[in-house]
Amino acid sequence: MKKQLSVTLLCIASALVFICCSSSKEVESLSVEERFALAMNKFKEGDYLDAIEDFKIVTVQFPGSAVADDAQFNIAECRYLRGEYILAGAEYDLLVRTMPSSPVVPKARYMKAMSGYNLSPKPDLDQKYTREAIDDFQTYIEYSPADTLAKDAATKIAELINKLAKKELENGRLYYRLEYYKAAIAYFDNVMERFHDSEFADDALLGKARAMHERRDYAGALDAIHLFLQKYPASDLKNEIESLKSEVEEDVANAKVAPKVSPGLSTKNAQ
Repeated sequence: MKKQLSVTLLCIASALVFICCSSSKEVESLSVEERFALAMNKFKEGDYLDAIEDFKIVTVQFPGSAVADDAQFNIAECRYLRGEYILAGAEYDLLVRTMPSSPVVPKARYMKAMSGYNLSPKPDLDQKYTREAIDDFQTYIEYSPADTLAKDAATKIAELINKLAKKELENGRLYYRLEYYKAAIAYFDNVMERFHDSEFADDALLGKARAMHERRDYAGALDAIHLFLQKYPASDLKNEIESLKSEVEEDVANAKVAPKVSPGLSTKNAQ
């Protein structure tokens, strides 16, 4: 009885091995079109890891086929949809570098930039990916200025530039609160020079005027105030700059008649 059972189990096992081998051989013998279709089905079902493996077979075994570029693009898409933005960016970039004449290259450039956009953190953190995303969006626009996504790319560039400007502005404000006014002015100047078209440029100029006032550089403060009024007449900070202007002018008037104060008695931090 035991011998008969063993023989039966052996036959079943042999049959399973034969079926598996036959199935494996059938998959291995798929044409590039069939392999790509199989991968696309897995992609549509959300089975991204298995889809990646099949798309890779297309790109490796059939690199010159008509669907090789689509397969490479979809590998990147799988990574992107899984939230693996660093890997996705690398896969989009691989397509751009190795298949530059492909019609999907413009979309790949845009999606590479989007990968960096999704990695861009809050303004108070390191902005490496923010800067990379700006560069990638600009590259995309440079190569495809008439593309349908160019307007969206420009909007995202402005958003990311505002993020960089806000980080610099907050650094300036921090040094201002610590009474390191010279360092604060350097950060405010950086916002105005590098991010002059951001929504924080007027904040930075107001901050610079305040810091100069604190350093008793009244002439410099007034110059900054007059520049503010000239450049940003409609700014919602206008009341604040007007108030500061009155303070500086009053201090200038008082300074003309006030007795000299010994440097050792000064409480202002002139840094």
